[in-house]
Amino acid sequence: MIEIEHLTKRFSGAASPAVDDLSLAIGTGEICVLIGPSGCGKTTTMRMINRMIEPDSGRIRIAGRDVTHVDAVELRRSVGYVIQQVGLFPHMTIADNVATVPRLLNWDAARITRRVDELLARVDMDPARYRSRFPRELSGGQKQRVGVARALAADPPVMLMDEPFGALDPITRAALQDEFLRLLDELKKTIVFVTHDIDEALKMGTRIAILRAGRVVQFDRPESILAHPADAFVEAFVGRDRALKRLALLTVAEHAVAGIAPSGAPQIAASADLRDALSLLLAENRDVANVVDASGAMGRIVTLSSIRAALDATPPATLN
Repeated sequence: MIEIEHLTKRFSGAASPAVDDLSLAIGTGEICVLIGPSGCGKTTTMRMINRMIEPDSGRIRIAGRDVTHVDAVELRRSVGYVIQQVGLFPHMTIADNVATVPRLLNWDAARITRRVDELLARVDMDPARYRSRFPRELSGGQKQRVGVARALAADPPVMLMDEPFGALDPITRAALQDEFLRLLDELKKTIVFVTHDIDEALKMGTRIAILRAGRVVQFDRPESILAHPADAFVEAFVGRDRALKRLALLTVAEHAVAGIAPSGAPQIAASADLRDALSLLLAENRDVANVVDASGAMGRIVTLSSIRAALDATPPATLN
């Protein structure tokens, strides 16, 4: 879907390029997270995709089309864009904010109204309650939901998200991450997502590109990066607790085994992750917990041994 080949950008007066001969291939329906230390080139890379910044050299193709051969305004209307500051127009109602791009594309009024109401409902904002409100009447999390709805309004195949949840409190941030993942599972968009938070990257990304000094150090699936850091920089960047981070990517359902725990053993949902399972077993001073599926049935267990075995089952590294 998105092919980036030998992309380079140097800003005037800078000693080194902001982006230096960077290449990535992002598949249809993937969430590619760009992450790295400040100044690594992640936001510059993302902003070159919709030509908010023009590259010095290299090529970017979306669905086979070279973006440098497309009118920049047309390109930006076809790519959803969500930023940390949201950027809602304060003098416009929520409905008018969401309708911004469809109006520019000359959709008829009835189609716009249907699309606005559909999207507000999808981001868990009752259209009847919110469509006539103004941004100043919303919480930070509600504004971010509207920002996502606006980016989705013209049904773009590609979305760019620049630290979209960075300004939110931890509880709201986690809730919106979950809602957005659910939404993407339904809509199958291709996403480029910039963050500075490794835990967010591991949660949101189907693949992660770790950047340093404008170059890609490692580009792989989250579990493979945690199991096979490319070098000491990546190992330090993902943190010393990378074993626990790996457990957070693995579900109890995937690693439960047949059996019934002894009487009095704790219970854990099949949908929980193995990090939560380990925490429960340690807190309860137990070696085994019953796994409860969505219907409330039991018949499988998770144990300290099965958690250890999950970690030992190291995923293969991916060749890029």
